Amino acid sequence: MLAYMSIGDFSRATHLTVKMLRHYHQIGLLAPAEVDPQTGYRRYSTEQLATAQVVRRFRDLDMPLEEIQAILATPDPGTRNERIVAHLERLQKQLDRTQHVVDQLRHLLTRYPSEHTPVELRATPAVAAAAVTEIIAAQEGATWLQGALGELHATLTAQGLAPAGPAGGIYSDEVFTDHRGETTIFVPCTGTVRPVGRVRPAVVPAVELAVMCHLGSPVDADRTYAALATYVARNALGVPGPIREYYIVGQRETADSSRWRTEIGWPVFLTNTTKPQ
Repeated sequence: MLAYMSIGDFSRATHLTVKMLRHYHQIGLLAPAEVDPQTGYRRYSTEQLATAQVVRRFRDLDMPLEEIQAILATPDPGTRNERIVAHLERLQKQLDRTQHVVDQLRHLLTRYPSEHTPVELRATPAVAAAAVTEIIAAQEGATWLQGALGELHATLTAQGLAPAGPAGGIYSDEVFTDHRGETTIFVPCTGTVRPVGRVRPAVVPAVELAVMCHLGSPVDADRTYAALATYVARNALGVPGPIREYYIVGQRETADSSRWRTEIGWPVFLTNTTKPQ
């Protein structure tokens, strides 16, 4: 025999507010067992307590209401479990991202790069290269970079050409100011590459740079960018032009991101007093 509870008692039993219970009824997530047609009073059965507890746990895990509805409406236990596991995996990824940001903030507060970080003033000559150039959104940059590098190296290998230096990237101002802009990834090579797919022959222009080495993942490279910008503002004559990066050690060489090394180059005008000897 079913036992019934008022909405107030059901609220106390489940720790779901009356407002929540009314909303869940309106959207069809947790309908009361009975609704008095005259007064509109809601009554819940004791058998609904378990369902209410499941809903509350899912909401504690920030699961969207639509997804909770889909889980409760799924009769197959295996399918329900798959949905729940998928949500838990999303939460774990979010937790990992949060932990990474926390680690970055702690690192920022204790070991922020300063003007004392070594900077090299470098006159870089023009070089022949294989290159991929596209308009790229900032959020796609890391994935696109690895894909472009893989295509470039595969093309050089297929055509019997050897790299003549570390791979690099040229980033237009719009990449930073608009988070979308022209990006060129290149690999210097010993001969002229034949166009294949996205790969084209290119001449990477000569440039004068103030260069600082970033250690580790590019996720927190903004700290090194800030330190390099500070150096240029205080000690060099910055000039308009795209930022340049050189990938000395990266994902192709090791999966350990703590060992990655990226040289970041800020365009400058080298005077007689600043030109490297």
